[in-house]
Amino acid sequence: MSQFADHLSKQLLLDSIEQVPTRKGFGEGLVLAAEADKRVVALCADLTESTQMDAFAKKFPNRYFEVGVAEQNLVTIASGLAAEGLIPFTSSYAAFSPGRNWEQIRTTACLNEQPVKIVGSHAGVSVGPDGATHQMLEDVALMRVLPHMSVIVPCDSLEARRATLAIAKTKLPVYLRLAREKTPVVTTDDSPFEIGQAQVWREGTDVTIIVAGPLAYEAVKACEILAKQGISAELINSPTIKPLDETTILKSVRKTQAVVTVEEAQIIGGLGGAVAELLGERHPAPLERIGIRDVFGQSGTLEQLWKHYKLTATDISVASERCVKRATTE
Repeated sequence: MSQFADHLSKQLLLDSIEQVPTRKGFGEGLVLAAEADKRVVALCADLTESTQMDAFAKKFPNRYFEVGVAEQNLVTIASGLAAEGLIPFTSSYAAFSPGRNWEQIRTTACLNEQPVKIVGSHAGVSVGPDGATHQMLEDVALMRVLPHMSVIVPCDSLEARRATLAIAKTKLPVYLRLAREKTPVVTTDDSPFEIGQAQVWREGTDVTIIVAGPLAYEAVKACEILAKQGISAELINSPTIKPLDETTILKSVRKTQAVVTVEEAQIIGGLGGAVAELLGERHPAPLERIGIRDVFGQSGTLEQLWKHYKLTATDISVASERCVKRATTE
């Protein structure tokens, strides 16, 4: 435990670690943000309870707007509210927002540089039984490409709460990606969060593992597996995929000369794509990408799907071993 950062959970390596959905942290953070700033308003597309916006709606009924199943209207109205000086948060399933209303996000929010906060819940394959239609895997790539848009993928519920408070203070649009299922709470109230900043959770010398989102706990376990094999892994949590913390990542890679990225999204255009672009321009090094590899999702439990798509701690450790070997031969 001493090898991991002190601000992480004391239950980090215990089977009994607390598990909470990241969407719950968003709901808590939204209420806190609204208490701190009366300009914060919320809009939802008929999924208030699922996206955890219900607590806000109950506490601030005059600042909550239900637009119904109309995701294009959701962000267009939000952009209008932002133009009038408010700070609107919109929520829906990621499959629908940004999946269904990307053009409206692009034209009304990003083009006009309005501080609309797009909250996409139930992202990734961990939506489970809902299947491929609702397992949004392309959202990070869709939002990364938009000018003026920041992209944030919290690792747990506490980081989601901190991220919500942080993005309420920004003056540009932000995409916040959330998951449906309970996942381990690896951070604490003392853990840092700043948009554009990654955190080194564990120092190492042989390989850099960069993770975004709820797979963070699998990355933690992978570090332990690698340590038993004599491989020293440096673990970086990168909740902000855009703007990417290039300084922290490059400093680590220059030391280890081997990189593994971990995400529950398409590696094309996702965290893996962002890191590949950085390395290609600034410091070429062997790279292995853990994530969804140009396929759609399917129905199953979280455990079944993470195993099927090779997203587990074992898969991360195998990829890390392979990357270390490449670094010594290429």
